[in-house]
Amino acid sequence: MARIAGVDLPLNKRIQIGLTYIYGIGKSRATKICQEAAISIDTKVKDLTEDEAVRIRNIIQRDGMVEGDLRKAISMDIKRLMEIGSYRRIIGKK
Repeated sequence: MARIAGVDLPLNKRIQIGLTYIYGIGKSRATKICQEAAISIDTKVKDLTEDEAVRIRNIIQRDGMVEGDLRKAISMDIKRLMEIGSYRRIIGKK
């Protein structure tokens, strides 16, 4: 089982789609990570070698915030905007 950034990736998915299960990584960022790690985007998560998984982990850690750090930063930004009185929340239809 591939565990990257504290998230268990689904084994039967392609690595490009599996990486999108990590908060903060979309399809385009997943594609860039795969290209940088020299891994085909069609490779299944269950077929990843340990070396490939380590390369992906290193790229994600180096390039930016994901999961807990990103969630914390977003909540702190919202809290700051609320304190200064300029927070504009989106109110959905009822």
